[in-house]
Amino acid sequence: MSDSTSNDELAREDAVGLADRIRRGDLSPVESVQATIDRIERLDRELNAVIHRQFEDALELAASPDLPEGPFRGVPMLLKDLWAEEAGRPHHAGIQALKDADHRSTIDSNMVIRYKEAGFVIVGRTNTPELGLVATTEPHAYGPCRNPWGTDHGTGGSSGGAAAAVASGMLPAANASDGGGSIRIPAAMCGLVGLKPSRGRVSMGPVKEEWGVSVQHVVCHTMRDCAAILDATAIPFLGDGVIAPDPGRPWIDQVDRDPGSLRIGFMDHSPRTEVHPDCAEATRRTASMLEGLGHHVEQAHPPALDQIDELGWAFNVNWGVGSVLSLEHLGEQLGRTVTEDDVEPGTWFLAERGRGVSAVDYAKAQGIMGTFRRTMAEWWESGFDLLVTPTTALPPPRIGELTPTAGDPVRGSKGSLPYAVFTSPFNTTGQPGISLPLGTSDGLPVGVQLVGAYGREDLLIAVGSQLEAIARWSDRRAPIHA
Repeated sequence: MSDSTSNDELAREDAVGLADRIRRGDLSPVESVQATIDRIERLDRELNAVIHRQFEDALELAASPDLPEGPFRGVPMLLKDLWAEEAGRPHHAGIQALKDADHRSTIDSNMVIRYKEAGFVIVGRTNTPELGLVATTEPHAYGPCRNPWGTDHGTGGSSGGAAAAVASGMLPAANASDGGGSIRIPAAMCGLVGLKPSRGRVSMGPVKEEWGVSVQHVVCHTMRDCAAILDATAIPFLGDGVIAPDPGRPWIDQVDRDPGSLRIGFMDHSPRTEVHPDCAEATRRTASMLEGLGHHVEQAHPPALDQIDELGWAFNVNWGVGSVLSLEHLGEQLGRTVTEDDVEPGTWFLAERGRGVSAVDYAKAQGIMGTFRRTMAEWWESGFDLLVTPTTALPPPRIGELTPTAGDPVRGSKGSLPYAVFTSPFNTTGQPGISLPLGTSDGLPVGVQLVGAYGREDLLIAVGSQLEAIARWSDRRAPIHA
């Protein structure tokens, strides 16, 4: 590292910029990784974002000639402690029983394989709620993750540790996953870019399937990181169950591309919950910005979003059955039957409810979700290119507001509704959605969501880049920041 390059300066580099410095020889992979380690050690006492650290091994890999010559060679990466497994490393999914057992993965997940091929150096794992089930990162196993914009507030869930790490400048981008909003919600609460790709855009193997509500990517500061990391990871594996259509690669070419004049609908309210005025205002202001960019913008949204009580039932059935499967898998990991004492009250409640679901009701729920997916697609097919909504209906909650208790085990699930009401429908449909940091509420970030038709991440990246050029959100950093 040159004498003129400070660690604070590096903390403002995005992943693309950091990789460019390393390629030019201005910075070595070891210096890049060490700078991130220094920032984690300095900042994480206040935030509790990084729960597993593998610093020595990361430095050894960064110095090794075996470090792959990928596009992000020497750039540090943090893995969310859920789904993104790395052989020999802890993988606890926010569960105290796995922490107590010092459980370690035996495989590299497909996403981790792609990160390693790209040259990323994994330096640790980030905090997540138990099994990623609620919209706050406050697991009993590791304690609450705190928002660098205000430490009395949460970071969202379930990628809250990843969002806190990136928002505070520990590193430019971090692995995240989204089964109901878990990339977009923390991105909104921490002032970041958070893209949920289309179903089947990235491989979920070998443990999980692509045909589901969950998908992985990153939280980051810039549209070019969002696009370039997708280029490095959206490469199918043999046997993937769904592979999203490709409208034209590379994704990085969509950054700063003029998408032409688009027809865009916006929705600033919800039939299911009240929307905070600051969240609604951020949406309306974004609509005005888009109109100023030459797009045709109108107050319009898919009618199916006004009639989602049946979808809510189906999503909850799917969520409950998924919880049962997760506890079955937990039992296999522990080598014994899981008891109520092994998990948090909310997790046990969801699984008990899931055990009461009949095979017929589960099949019915899948049918309802399929019908909703097809009905929603009709709105985009009718001539709309994008939908704009708040990412969340409320600003970031205070620590403790969404944690389940023994007396109220569904407190976390019910409290999560306003945070997932705009995001979870698009996990059902499999459409891509992105949260952009385009609003504030009492000094805390709130996000605005753009949703495209299935497979159309290209439009989200192009339009997101237009908004980034106006808003310059990456110039604004959290009070707790490197």
